[in-house]
Amino acid sequence: MPRAYAVLDVFTDTPLAGNPLAVVQGAEGLEDDRMQAIAREFNLSETVFVLPPENPASSARVRIFTPAQELPFAGHPTVGTAVLLATDRFGGDNGDVDAVVVLEETVGPVRCGVRLRSEKPGYAEFDVPKLAKPCGEAREKELIAAALSLEPREIGFENHKPSMFDAGVPYTFVPVSGLDAIARAHAVNRAWPSGFGTEQHSNAFLYCRETLHHDYSFHARMFGPIFGIREDPATGSAVAAFAGVVKAFDGLTEGTHLIRVEQGYEMGRPSLIDLEVDISKGALKAARIGGKAVIVSRGELNV
Repeated sequence: MPRAYAVLDVFTDTPLAGNPLAVVQGAEGLEDDRMQAIAREFNLSETVFVLPPENPASSARVRIFTPAQELPFAGHPTVGTAVLLATDRFGGDNGDVDAVVVLEETVGPVRCGVRLRSEKPGYAEFDVPKLAKPCGEAREKELIAAALSLEPREIGFENHKPSMFDAGVPYTFVPVSGLDAIARAHAVNRAWPSGFGTEQHSNAFLYCRETLHHDYSFHARMFGPIFGIREDPATGSAVAAFAGVVKAFDGLTEGTHLIRVEQGYEMGRPSLIDLEVDISKGALKAARIGGKAVIVSRGELNV
């Protein structure tokens, strides 16, 4: 049965940059193992399957797979799918359009605001469905350093130390001394279980204050070898959980803060992610993830 699909590059305004995403439309009738096999076939960090919504007020129900497993929530699939569905419905000759797309993900409904402008990439921003919370204790920095081929002295800066947060998908967040160290980091498979555990979500999100672009707040990389992703060009679910990190270590004041994260440069896939954080009475009250997406191809999947 032919099924339409599209491939988008997400968290970028340039084709062949950012994080590639496959979106399979009309996925009714596909069994779980078939979706997983299709995700392995695309072999991208995530593949989305679009299904009819359970709630008629929503735009679609979506399921998200890496090459190795299903995810309850992910950032770049949410941004890319929202831009694609809005483009298919409102794009073309309709001029400038602002739309709302509601995606039913396993974590819950995710509300996305989409901005379409003539001859420009679409932009989507979504409300993070689950606020970042601590989810355990990070391993000792000596073990973390060994798993990343770094020296222990290169782990940490200012008051930042390794921590674990979850906003739908858990991550270990690893502060790194600077761009030189973060560029040298790589996953050491034999040491990974000691540094980050053996669970399916033993992912490491590295970040440093030093950046390549002066208007960005942090430079980042994400490694998830057990997750089925050697390295990810842009990780929206990690940036959603990163809201907890900046709240914990940077002492954010009352109000709304824009935190911009650059990622993927070491892979030749530059990606730019916007994180908005609302602080009220000293607590994290809301967070939003935003980014651009471009459609690079469309086709038909004959399965």
